[in-house]
Amino acid sequence: MSGQHATTVDASQPGRTAVAASAGAGVLAAAVGYALSYLLVGSEASENFERVAEWKGVAWYHYSAHLVDVEAGGSIGGFSGTTTVNVIAESGSASAQLLYLVPPVVLALTGAVLARRLGARDLGDAVAAAAPVAVGYGLVMGLGALVAEAGGEATVIGVEVGGSMAPQLIPAIVLAGVLYPLVFATAGAALATAQGSR
Repeated sequence: MSGQHATTVDASQPGRTAVAASAGAGVLAAAVGYALSYLLVGSEASENFERVAEWKGVAWYHYSAHLVDVEAGGSIGGFSGTTTVNVIAESGSASAQLLYLVPPVVLALTGAVLARRLGARDLGDAVAAAAPVAVGYGLVMGLGALVAEAGGEATVIGVEVGGSMAPQLIPAIVLAGVLYPLVFATAGAALATAQGSR
């Protein structure tokens, strides 16, 4: 009897594990999507944004692929202004246009893999498997919008001049980080589940 230990099973543990796996898959999906963006437009980003780190320029393309505009602001003396731009729309290159497909395809594949790995049997299981992808994806997209800011200041003949560019934060979190994975990862999971039930 001394060698036997009583064990208890927490019935909620498998659900927690699935949520954690899905959130982790969201982080991975964001990284894969960015890497694919880098492959498609890395050189174009370095040409178009010469004074900005190449990885930040690629990030701006990546956010534009999620329909998140990049906000550019500047000031000269006491005057300032901002504007927004979709860098893919401004680019017009074929490789940049392909970026619009990257987030939906990567997220749909992520959802499909999760549905298969987590054994989704019906639409409810598919949604439960894929919806938490938004947790990891949203975290990466929100933090990424913060670190992808580029800016600078200088004084020219006694007048302060400055400017900055960054993805718009709220759309980066809500649209790119939450809505995109909820729609596309869930769609991929639902399609994989429907295929698996045939």
